Amino acid sequence: MSAPPAPGFRLYLLRHAKAGWALPGQKDFDRTLDDTGFAEAGMVAEMAADRGLAPGLILSSPAVRCRQTAEVFRRAMGEGLDIRYIDALYTGADDTYRDIITSQGSLASLMVVGHNPVIEEIVREILGEQAAAIPYGYPPGALAVIDFHDRPQAGILPPGKLVAWLDPKCHVR
Repeated sequence: MSAPPAPGFRLYLLRHAKAGWALPGQKDFDRTLDDTGFAEAGMVAEMAADRGLAPGLILSSPAVRCRQTAEVFRRAMGEGLDIRYIDALYTGADDTYRDIITSQGSLASLMVVGHNPVIEEIVREILGEQAAAIPYGYPPGALAVIDFHDRPQAGILPPGKLVAWLDPKCHVR
């Protein structure tokens, strides 16, 4: 039996891990991961690395909780993994995320670390009925790995296939 063909493009969509509430006078942008968030991000990152699920590039919101989540993944997958921080991923809507994803040239795989509700909206758009496999929304720290037969182009994300769902609340190591 031959191996399945490599996907035209693989997209990793990661919602930042669990963060604490803003302290008095603290901006939402500066919220940090709490202890549970760090632990769950580490667990999901290790599970992804153990399964060979490693992107070619990470694009992250610059919000502190997203930066911390992205760094946990870089440590698990190798310090050589490049992380780029994109301001528009902090406040952008689904069309902004779509444009950022589709403008990444010839990369074979890409991880986007961002915020809800946009991450969930993008996943539901790409997966359509397959999104029923994610019945309880998109929890903090969860990772969807989606393969596309064809590369997304010009702000359009074609239907994709969910090949992995790593949810820290459903996986106990």
